[in-house]
Amino acid sequence: MKIVKTYVEVHARFDSSGKLIPEKIVWEDGRCYDIDYVTDIRQSAAMKVGGQGDRYTITVNGQQRYLYFERSTNICGSNIGRWFVEAKVA
Repeated sequence: MKIVKTYVEVHARFDSSGKLIPEKIVWEDGRCYDIDYVTDIRQSAAMKVGGQGDRYTITVNGQQRYLYFERSTNICGSNIGRWFVEAKVA
């Protein structure tokens, strides 16, 4: 089983303190998962697939997973970054 960096659509909000909070993950094929909890947010490298960013420790359907926000290096424009997960593929 191979692990790859997979970019995903994430529905998120900013709380009143300005913290970015992910609420739902949508896969390219349309599968959608609500995020039950965010238990930790920290700067971290994605050791299995490369890259780094803000690592969100999340709980989805009772299982702990990591969700990464990779910040854009472009300081202009509306693209501030994108989300990815370390996904298993056959």
